[in-house]
Amino acid sequence: MSWAIVCEHLFIVLAAGILSISIGLPLGILAYVYPKARGIILRVVDLLQTIPSLALLGIIMVFLGAGKVTVILGITLYSLLPIVRNTCLGLDQVDPGVKEAARGMGMSRTYRVLRVEFPLAFPTVFTGIRIAVVNAIGTAVFAAFVGGGGLGGMINRGIRIQDMTLILSGTGALMVIAVVLDLLMGFFERQMRKNKGGSRSMWIPVGAILLAFCLLLPYGVGKSGGADELMLYDGDYSETQIMHHMVKLLVEERTDLTVTIQDQMSQVNNFKSLIGNDHTCDLMISYDGTLLTTFLQLDTADVPEGLSIYDFADQTAGERYGLRMLEKLGFDNTYAIAVPQAVADQYGLETVSDLLPIADQLVFGAEHEFFTQEGSMKFGPFTEFYGLKFKDEVSVDVSLKYAAAEKGSFDVTEVYATDGLNRKANLKVLEDDRNFFPDYNGAFLVRNDTFEKFADTAPDLEEVLNLLSGTIRNEDMVEMTYQVDVQGQSVDDVARQALVARGLLQA
Repeated sequence: MSWAIVCEHLFIVLAAGILSISIGLPLGILAYVYPKARGIILRVVDLLQTIPSLALLGIIMVFLGAGKVTVILGITLYSLLPIVRNTCLGLDQVDPGVKEAARGMGMSRTYRVLRVEFPLAFPTVFTGIRIAVVNAIGTAVFAAFVGGGGLGGMINRGIRIQDMTLILSGTGALMVIAVVLDLLMGFFERQMRKNKGGSRSMWIPVGAILLAFCLLLPYGVGKSGGADELMLYDGDYSETQIMHHMVKLLVEERTDLTVTIQDQMSQVNNFKSLIGNDHTCDLMISYDGTLLTTFLQLDTADVPEGLSIYDFADQTAGERYGLRMLEKLGFDNTYAIAVPQAVADQYGLETVSDLLPIADQLVFGAEHEFFTQEGSMKFGPFTEFYGLKFKDEVSVDVSLKYAAAEKGSFDVTEVYATDGLNRKANLKVLEDDRNFFPDYNGAFLVRNDTFEKFADTAPDLEEVLNLLSGTIRNEDMVEMTYQVDVQGQSVDDVARQALVARGLLQA
């Protein structure tokens, strides 16, 4: 864990806090001033609070794309309820005698509310702000799912690889941030209540929040690629991270370009960030099967006779999005069916077909995505193709799948062929003897204009990237992901060792 990640998380929280205050205070005042509008305003903020955090971010991402803006807006909407309610409540609770005196002095309604009642109500208002900011610290963990950065990525990775140190470090950092902020804001709240509000005392915490936000601004401002800067995103799996860090090391060694690796991003969100005129990255590691089925929304049945998945996906991506795949890297990270070694030994399992006579005694478990109806490479078509009828099917979060497999929560699962966690969980990958699953050949997916963009500064960029083609076998990728996810080596170290071993980088 680095201070940069902590500061990035704090930036997201404070940015959302400032925005929610800017929206929530006026809404709370409107709800107080106009009783007819109060029910509508409070009902809307109540409804926003009932939407699950991740679902709210997903909805916003459809319109704004992935990144910090989506996260900040999502947390802002989620934080409105305590601010709006406490603002309205605080103004309601101002001494009626004070209100009557201000009215008797001839003050206008707007002047009374803003200059007399609001300063007196601010201690209660600030309680709502305090609740919103502290709650936002935990909600911001979901930023990792939409490329927003912060501590969520570290916690999710810790859960996936069952690294208690990572989980506790990330959770501990969140707890420290929450406690410190709550203590500071609690101090300001007590001072305001002691002084019975007042315009002077209410500006102190506001100024402190704004100052902290300004200090953290460098950790939140998105990067835009310059003339000599190749932009990538970090992945949410070690395989993606390793390949992107290999690109960074190799390109910076052999060209004059600087390679910037931005926040963690899922494959789907990375693809969305790669396409269009407002793209925020230049290339990504992907797979021909993923490009075909997930990004292009096609199926293996759509591939014309005589064309491979790789060639057809490459051709279609070029026509639709101006993208192309570079040469295959050598590893095929296809779906695979695996069982714990103890189950394999018990029933003598070597191939998927060997499951046929015993499937009704076994429980199948996999991530939610594998049980969806989209595409033919899913649970339903797979079991129909092989004629398998399992005793039960269990759906789990992808980050918990390997832990569940190790604990015996299910007997059969779906994995990725090159995942080092297969070895850690002592899973035996069964041979797909009837070739149900298609190829998922790893290759760099690049914008066509990337090489034009760097034609002057790195005219040989394509040749440099293709130096990796055909050099990484499935066994190599299993070993590299195992070193990162199980042995705890850094992604940079593993990427560097791989390049040195292939003679592409000096030791």
